[in-house]
Amino acid sequence: MKSFGGLWERLCSFDNLLTAAQNARRGKRNRPDVAQFHFRLEPNLFALQRELLAGTYQPGRYRQFWITEKKARLISAAPYGDRVVHHALCNVLNPLWEPRFIHDSYACRVGKGTHAAANRVAEFLRAGGWVLKMDLRKYFPSLDHEILLGLIARRVRERKVLELVRRIVETSPPQEPADWYFPGDDLFTPVSRPKGLPIGNQTSQFFANVYLDPFDHFVKEELRCRRYVRYVDDFVLLAAEKAHLTEVREQVTEYLSTLRLRVHPRKCQVFPAKQGVPFVGYRIFPTHRKLPKENVHRFRRRMRRLAEQYAAGAVTQDQVRASVHGWIGHARQANTFRLREEVLGELAFSRGTHPV
Repeated sequence: MKSFGGLWERLCSFDNLLTAAQNARRGKRNRPDVAQFHFRLEPNLFALQRELLAGTYQPGRYRQFWITEKKARLISAAPYGDRVVHHALCNVLNPLWEPRFIHDSYACRVGKGTHAAANRVAEFLRAGGWVLKMDLRKYFPSLDHEILLGLIARRVRERKVLELVRRIVETSPPQEPADWYFPGDDLFTPVSRPKGLPIGNQTSQFFANVYLDPFDHFVKEELRCRRYVRYVDDFVLLAAEKAHLTEVREQVTEYLSTLRLRVHPRKCQVFPAKQGVPFVGYRIFPTHRKLPKENVHRFRRRMRRLAEQYAAGAVTQDQVRASVHGWIGHARQANTFRLREEVLGELAFSRGTHPV
């Protein structure tokens, strides 16, 4: 595999750090830590640049908390200055991998996303046949540091860049336990191999795509599955024959074990394409898509909490509108015109005499 050099100077350049800060700020400009950093933007960026060039940069302490919407997940939030470094690193690494990523990998890539992934699955469903739907157990907590760093080192040869990658990876806070056993392991292997990346970091999202890139090429080039779509750790394969997908399921499971990843046993099914497939927040059919009921229930619960927060002065009108418009943007990609009318007609936000 071709490797690349000349990255460190670009990574540490002021222009790259400035671009990274602007990217890290998107959607978060009203947060106190973000506003504080940008109030003295130039001095803060020069300070980061000096630390990187001198080799003294050390990631700070993460703030960890649980979210329970849809399913319980541990979120680890890095200090804002570290998030700027994460974006700066991805700015120089992403162009090396982007040409290699397969077309049908849709997470955290420019021009991709959930709506494009849903459209592609619908296109594949229209060809009929059968669907194999799979996802991975505790994907981010399972990411093996040694395997990930080896994949990065195959394309990056600069020691300083690799040291920064290693520092970011190895200072990741502890994640949920994912102590699986794989062929060749001894009793202590699962607890002796460092693993786990925090959900939400720009670097974690990029590393997640790098980690499964060999798997994507295995599916497309060795198994020759033309109809395959992946979004993070959730993926679907489609074929004309059910027996073929049953065989593919075993081959996929075996390959993923070489990456120390385990398939979720209850979410690994083969079924007819005409039944539709749950994927990226929709139930997708060949001719239309539906919004799962749980999505609507979660939105209603979130709106009730927002209404209470707005009445208490804890959130602004802009924050309320952003949340509502975000759901509308997702819901309108399904056949939900009457549902949106019904749900949006229920909303009522007021603070004294100032309704939203």
